[in-house]
Amino acid sequence: MPYEDRALDRPEQFDVRTCRAAAKAGGLAHWVDRYLRAGAWANAGLREGLRRQQRFWLEPLLLPLHRLERCCGPEPEMEFVMPPDSWQRRISDIRRRLADPLDVPPLIVEWRAGVLSIRDGNHRHGAMAAAGWDACWVIVWCNSPRDHDDARALLGAQAP
Repeated sequence: MPYEDRALDRPEQFDVRTCRAAAKAGGLAHWVDRYLRAGAWANAGLREGLRRQQRFWLEPLLLPLHRLERCCGPEPEMEFVMPPDSWQRRISDIRRRLADPLDVPPLIVEWRAGVLSIRDGNHRHGAMAAAGWDACWVIVWCNSPRDHDDARALLGAQAP
């Protein structure tokens, strides 16, 4: 049964395990769409932006934190600047809840000519770094088949 046709009457869990299962079943884009519209982590702007064109996804990958570039934070050069106290409160709250890396939703990352830009999960990234983690799970989207091939080759991702 296709991933998107499964019964949806139970609360959905969004973690690495469910993301990997969705990817294996060919439903990664659907998993991302459901994740971005659910619960406290809902991100309607990103969800709508992703729907504007076809995206090419890489399955969940474990990558070093230092390979990922945040777009949100207290630093003045960030695309989305937050007040430092607000940023720190959110990071501290998330850090307290970090335990098993497989229980955390993968970060959603855009491939931008070799740069891995975190588009959802900037706070989780900050919390993981503060907790001393050196890697995290991500899913990567690309905006063209060529970018997808390049990203897959450079990141060592499996072919679909």
